Amino acid sequence: MTVGTSIEAHLRARRDAGHKLLMPYLSGGVRADWTEVLLAIVAAGADAIEVGIPFSDPVMDGPTIQEASDQALGLGTTPGSVLADLRAIAEEVDIPLIVMTYANIAFRTGARRFAAEAKGAGVSGVILPDVPIEELDAWEPAAAGAGLETVLLASPVNSDERLDEICRRAQGFVYGVNLLGITGERTSVSERATTLAKKLKSLTDRPVVMGFGISNGEQARELVADADGVVVGSAVVRRVLDGQSPDEIGAFVAELRDALDRG
Repeated sequence: MTVGTSIEAHLRARRDAGHKLLMPYLSGGVRADWTEVLLAIVAAGADAIEVGIPFSDPVMDGPTIQEASDQALGLGTTPGSVLADLRAIAEEVDIPLIVMTYANIAFRTGARRFAAEAKGAGVSGVILPDVPIEELDAWEPAAAGAGLETVLLASPVNSDERLDEICRRAQGFVYGVNLLGITGERTSVSERATTLAKKLKSLTDRPVVMGFGISNGEQARELVADADGVVVGSAVVRRVLDGQSPDEIGAFVAELRDALDRG
């Protein structure tokens, strides 16, 4: 696969071949060897990777990812440095990269410039969780012009009508939020998460990937009974903050891959 290829096409192909989708999250610039961690995650069997660009006021991020953002910012990480690091390894990455950040960063840079720079770094799509669908008109033309897919989040509190609109306008995949509140590891999968996954699957043929609160392979396997895949964020980032090596973090992702493959 060529870097920057359609997220949706890649994930559909994996899904249609019988695979459950695994999408780890990694905070960009969290430590000096973060791209080595990213490459270890690729090698461990991820289907795509969500890369967070650190922001000083991350309204949806839980304590682990906030800590990672603070650490990255303390190291001098900027949106430009994250994209430069991705550009440097782009030829080694054969799965889609999706950048997650906040509206302030994208629009302060300039939507068209940010989208073009992301695409130039090998990024396939962008998640802006604080931009509601009513305000997407300020972002979508820039993303479309750069060839980026805009991933939208769907929440358990969204009405059926809003979920339908989100599924219609989403690109790449539909990102189901497993719980109310911020990101972070949880000890169990909520009934709301499985209900939302079923609802989204009834509304769209796009891949449905569930995130927020998934800590281990058992939870991941439980969720993909009703969804196409999972995002695992805080559980990966905690291992990065704890100083685990790229190989150790890759081994954790490989365990998740194995759990999903075992069904």
